[in-house]
Amino acid sequence: MRMVVKLGGSIFERAISKPFTEDVKALHDQGHKLVLIHGGGRIVSEVSRRMGKEPRFVVSPKGFRSRYTDEEDIQIYSMVMAGKVNKSLVSALLSGGLPAVGLSGVDGGIVKAKRKRELLIVDEDGRRRIIDGDYSGRIEEVDPSLISLLLREGYVPVVSPIALGENYEPLNVDGDRLAAYMAGALKADTLVIFTDVEGVVLDGRVVGKLTYMEAREVLPRIGHGMTTKIYAALEALDMGVKEVKISPGLREKPLTGALKGEAGTLITHA
Repeated sequence: MRMVVKLGGSIFERAISKPFTEDVKALHDQGHKLVLIHGGGRIVSEVSRRMGKEPRFVVSPKGFRSRYTDEEDIQIYSMVMAGKVNKSLVSALLSGGLPAVGLSGVDGGIVKAKRKRELLIVDEDGRRRIIDGDYSGRIEEVDPSLISLLLREGYVPVVSPIALGENYEPLNVDGDRLAAYMAGALKADTLVIFTDVEGVVLDGRVVGKLTYMEAREVLPRIGHGMTTKIYAALEALDMGVKEVKISPGLREKPLTGALKGEAGTLITHA
């Protein structure tokens, strides 16, 4: 099975622990091909504050919450994401006997994005307004050739969410959406999106399964954090991925549990 796994920044410490790496290794040893996409926004914010730069976040009319990334921010973001976060995860996987390789979307031009020149945002009082764009990007293309080569050779690619802009500048892209595009480009069987909650929660309970249409219909009823994950799931299905699992990453053996359907929300075409 070929799968893409998205690790949210909120479960990063869990992801570099021995139980998690053992879980990944067990699946790798069974012949599964895995690509890991990681977040790490909390760590970026911590480093940014230590450097005297207060992080800023904006919300789009569709409910996407994102980091506003100016020229100074993208330098910090690239340094932390492609450096500290990526290499910490790679080191943890290597220590667990996995042949991990750390990359960003810039390497080899894997991920190309269009820089957002203007942003339509919703203020705290609910008013919409347009602000100047930043160094964030809208993903336009994922070239799977380098990742496919690494998978064929038995490696586990670990990719940070930084894309290459039209003028070869680094751009901050959303990790969930990158995972969807990567899964689509690789023709993955499964996309697993780990989160720090039990799955998609409606009316106080976790929904075990949603069809494509049901997932689209619940979007107005969920919070900012889950909105991006649902959109990513729908995009992955649109690009030919067979199934998406939004699953808790803080459980014991989270990846094995997600694949067995022991927890989380499964989203399929029908």
